[in-house]
Amino acid sequence: MRKQLRLNKQRQTRKYRVSNAVKKVSSRPRMCVFRSSRHISVQIVDDSVGKTIASASTYEKDFRAAHKNGGNVEAAAIVGKIAAERALAAGVTAVAFDRKGHQYHGRVQALADAARDAGLDIGGKGDE
Repeated sequence: MRKQLRLNKQRQTRKYRVSNAVKKVSSRPRMCVFRSSRHISVQIVDDSVGKTIASASTYEKDFRAAHKNGGNVEAAAIVGKIAAERALAAGVTAVAFDRKGHQYHGRVQALADAARDAGLDIGGKGDE
């Protein structure tokens, strides 16, 4: 139990550090990722006006009808591709990737790579 509390505290610290750095430094809209054990979702948010430009999630009816599982790497890649297509349709070509304290590994990495492949400029790992 103590180990889990320590890990949660570390993740919260990383979350605030990454989010604040992205919000303060970058003039790009923020691509914000939410990850749970069963689902993943992403929003592209313009912090200057406080509005969500585009979003995609495994919670959506269309996704749930077509795919059985929303908590795996394949689902994350599909959500990343959908989010990138919706952002490009809204006129956003470059975003800052806000991983919310999660490691750039597994589903988070698959989402980012799929968005890059779909034509969205996320930048390199340290290029935010």
